[in-house]
Amino acid sequence: MPEDGEYYGKNGEPRKHDPSFKGPIQNRGCTDIVCCIFFIVAILAYFAVGILAWSQGDPRKVIYPTDSRGQFCGQAGTPQENKPLLFYFNIMKCASPMVLLEFQCPTPQICVQSCPTKFMTLVSAVNTPSDFDYYKNFCQEGVTMSMGAAQILSLRLCPATLIPSVPFTRRCFPALGQKGGVITVGNSSQFDDGRGNMIDAKNLLDGVSNATVVMEARQVVMKIFEDYTQSWYWILIGLVIAMLISLLFIVLLRYLAGIMVWVMIVLVILVIGYGIFHCYMEYAALQQKPGSNVTIQQLGFQTDFSVYLQIRQTWLAFMIILAIVEVVIILLLIFLRKRLLIAIALIKEASRAIGHVMCSLFYPLFTFLLLAIVIAYWAVTAVFLSTSNQAIYKVFNESACMYSRDNCDPGNYSTSVMKGHCPDSQCLFAFYGGETVYHKYLIALQFYNVFLFFWCANFVTALGQMTLAGAFASYYWAPVKPNDMPAFPVFSALGRSLRYHTGTLAFGSLILAIIQIIRVLLEYLDHKLNAAQNKFAKFLLCCLKCCFWCLEKFIKFINRNAYIMVAIYGKNFCTSAKDAFFLLMRNMIRVAVLDKVTDFLLFLGKLLIVGLVGVFAFFFFSGKVKAFENTAPSLHYYWVPILTVVVGSYLIAHGFFSVYAMCVDTLFLCFCEDLERNDGSASRPYYMSSSLREILWKNKAEDPSASSAQQQDDEDDIQLKQQQTRQDDSA
Repeated sequence: MPEDGEYYGKNGEPRKHDPSFKGPIQNRGCTDIVCCIFFIVAILAYFAVGILAWSQGDPRKVIYPTDSRGQFCGQAGTPQENKPLLFYFNIMKCASPMVLLEFQCPTPQICVQSCPTKFMTLVSAVNTPSDFDYYKNFCQEGVTMSMGAAQILSLRLCPATLIPSVPFTRRCFPALGQKGGVITVGNSSQFDDGRGNMIDAKNLLDGVSNATVVMEARQVVMKIFEDYTQSWYWILIGLVIAMLISLLFIVLLRYLAGIMVWVMIVLVILVIGYGIFHCYMEYAALQQKPGSNVTIQQLGFQTDFSVYLQIRQTWLAFMIILAIVEVVIILLLIFLRKRLLIAIALIKEASRAIGHVMCSLFYPLFTFLLLAIVIAYWAVTAVFLSTSNQAIYKVFNESACMYSRDNCDPGNYSTSVMKGHCPDSQCLFAFYGGETVYHKYLIALQFYNVFLFFWCANFVTALGQMTLAGAFASYYWAPVKPNDMPAFPVFSALGRSLRYHTGTLAFGSLILAIIQIIRVLLEYLDHKLNAAQNKFAKFLLCCLKCCFWCLEKFIKFINRNAYIMVAIYGKNFCTSAKDAFFLLMRNMIRVAVLDKVTDFLLFLGKLLIVGLVGVFAFFFFSGKVKAFENTAPSLHYYWVPILTVVVGSYLIAHGFFSVYAMCVDTLFLCFCEDLERNDGSASRPYYMSSSLREILWKNKAEDPSASSAQQQDDEDDIQLKQQQTRQDDSA
């Protein structure tokens, strides 16, 4: 018979029997202290970055438009409070290509209360007091009728002409239209530019187009924000429903595991089947509708996303995707039909464990709270960092000027050398930026903000995994359940994790955060290379993205099992990861047969909850059901709350079902350890329950595909244990 070392070889040494081992070790020390110190320093630096960003940033810059002086239009508590709209003196100046580079038109801009509604020139207005009083609403302060049109225009205090305009994204743009194929503004195809020249309305198109190229994206964001303000309470109701359904499923799994699993399987198939049917009905209903046969490629990018739902190709794509998912799930269920019974029994055993640790069901709420704090801190810091630039003023001119686009100071520009050399130039607000040390390293601070977000989010997730693993390990290794379990197993495990293993949690989270930030950088490079023609670079980048995606999944798997070993034995991260990996390698067949099938069943449960809540949200927000027409809020994009509810429902369901998944993984590793430590004899009894032993040994006995290699491994394992017992007795 082979020696122990020769037999186990590269898969490590098995655990030996230890009569004093009673589950999670209480007498343990701190692990990975260096990483713990590093993590604390990084968190303190993160707070410093947040304080610096909050002192420098101003979120108003993304909400309110800014006039030529850098003042916010419509900002409460300022002189511009009652002037929410931005007015351009000469919108045709916005046709300059520099607009796309600097996001600012080379023409004076002021805040106004309302947009002009009629044609009027300054030359005609200065002769009529009533007209001039109206005209002054679109002029800078200090203008008087006695100054005359020539002086007012030379000082650029008023526009030369007013054009009927409409508000759009808090800005006044010409009210363009079309009559008989001719572009019109204010129902007229021409207008007076204020200098005696008649200008075609079509000349305004380029200026309006360039001025709105950046505003359209902002308009979509603002509409989405408005949709959230109109539907946030309904979204919360949908998320509460998802939480109640998830909790109901978990409770029912506790008492009716077998029935609930089969109900989940049937309902998932039915919900996806209904999705296929609904997509087909929408696809068929659009058959006779004009313009519905346009392809998505021909349609291009549209800010109004509801347009995509008016073409048949969109619903055909949805139908094909759902059909593929349905077929894959059915095939998996057919091929895994024998494994399902064993996996269901394993879920039943996990339900018994959760029944003795009921507070574990509510631990995901604590994880959600911590993640919400991390996400909120990251989001607020990112907004303040992105708005912490200073107002930059540049020289704008109509004729040739050597100082064109140079930085300037609006306070003393009228007496500056630049104004002397370029009399017709102006010093106008251009954009937000800065040249200080802080502004030079602003991109580095943004990068640090993203990196710490990943690190902290992974740390919170890891803390939850180690806490639940410690609680369920206490259940498994208790000789008499639940008498020998701690009074509060979850709180005990949480205390051990934070007191002794903060460094270990930080170490595992750091590895994962580094991989995730590399993936973000690869996505950024991929976005930059979209317009490139280098196919080799695109192929290489695609391979790197795939490799790092696989690496991230592998590291998550290793971390999860490493935290279970840390919760039990209290060793450092590297040692625990090695022990967990070798233990899984020594039980590779069981991992593939049981653990992953159970994960698949739990995934179906999450899919069912998301499907049920998603279908309900669709009918409610889309107004497809007449009973909800007067109740549902009026929205720009009804898919915004639907998508939010679907994503939120998945996260909630994932949080609750992660308790089951962690319980199954912990029981599985403990079972493998139990098989190595004990042999079921009176001197070495198994800690596993009789039902769990029957489940896992039944799998080996009934399944020939469990491989003769696995059975041989178990037989050799028993022989080695018997040999070790004889050696101990002889000693």
